Amino acid sequence: MAIKNPIATADQAAIERRAFEVLGHPLVKKTVAEIRKAWPEMVKPSPEMMKAFEWAFEEVVYAAVIWSLNTDKERPKVITITRLPHKLGNLDIPGSRWGLDNPDSVYRVIPISGDERYVIRGKVAKNRLTENYFSLWDTTMNSVAVLNGKDLVLEADGNFTCTVDSAPANGRVNHIQSTAAAHEFYIRDVVMDWSKEMINELSVERLGPPPKKAPLTDDEQAELTASFLNRYYTSTARWNDQALKKPVNGFDFTIDRDTDGAQRSQIYILGHFKVADDEALIVNLRTGGAEYFIVPITNWWGTTNAVNTRTASMNKAQSVADKDGTYTFVVSAKDPGVHNWVDPCDMHEGILTLRWAEFPGGVPGQDLGATSKVVKPADLKSELPPETKFVTPEERKTQQAEREANYAWRLQEH
Repeated sequence: MAIKNPIATADQAAIERRAFEVLGHPLVKKTVAEIRKAWPEMVKPSPEMMKAFEWAFEEVVYAAVIWSLNTDKERPKVITITRLPHKLGNLDIPGSRWGLDNPDSVYRVIPISGDERYVIRGKVAKNRLTENYFSLWDTTMNSVAVLNGKDLVLEADGNFTCTVDSAPANGRVNHIQSTAAAHEFYIRDVVMDWSKEMINELSVERLGPPPKKAPLTDDEQAELTASFLNRYYTSTARWNDQALKKPVNGFDFTIDRDTDGAQRSQIYILGHFKVADDEALIVNLRTGGAEYFIVPITNWWGTTNAVNTRTASMNKAQSVADKDGTYTFVVSAKDPGVHNWVDPCDMHEGILTLRWAEFPGGVPGQDLGATSKVVKPADLKSELPPETKFVTPEERKTQQAEREANYAWRLQEH
């Protein structure tokens, strides 16, 4: 029996179809053409990164359209904004990854106004998520309020109801107090164990009288989408630039956790890597007590690579620990035969956005961090911990096949 996919809602399907109409608007087509030229000129990519641009750009464009179609605070929907390419009936839906996405996360948005009242209804799965947050943002992606999914008060069957308005809770459980600055919910469901965990089911209802404003016209929607497109590429270039300005193959730049779309409960360390065919980058990660971490690779366009079929990201559940409790990873263009291989998918460079979350008492340990060094493949065994798990080519195929099978429900439609 197929697993029910909480992403595959009627609203999601309607917006994914509607996106193609918006992409055909003259203003959107003009904006896409302008950005297709301007973005590479801005970042001056290598030939490898330019090759990745040919497919990643389509995803960033589609992502901007999807998100821009769910901004009506009087007609809110729960929409997943970051997905891999998939089928909707006979329609090929592009991917919608952007902004240094986390392959473990299902990102959903709900437009919110501080002047309105809403009810968010949902249901948690039997196996609760390691990390799940309802972040209420202002218009610049700064946090207004955050509800930890672990704090949800549930009914016996796992259902829950959240109220959202500008009044205090006054005894209401699962209440999120909005403000005049409230703009939208950004909901992260982080699936660490792909074989066992399932995201929450979610729906939203606006309370009160019928909407006062008419829906956007096609021209108004095109203008909004164009603004999203311009923000997406300039923001991605800015975020990546923070890492690209640092020394190559080093990981010591920690980003602000409460602004610009970051999650305040996570620690993020950015770095960029570059390895030749005869080089391997060893990264040793110290957890700081975190229940969750991930080591994902993104390209310069802000999208992850073949995360569902290759080990292009590795999280705590997917990795093998060292005897001292740290985790050692290898980044190399060629398969080093190490279980903890973070595969750059046929590229020799990229961005690593290391993420840690869920610390005991909410405070990361002092040992949190990462160190790195570049070695020759011939020296790997002597440079890695003695207990490092190596895999055969057949074991690698099994590892990749399990990833694909465990990811598949996110792409299926009902």
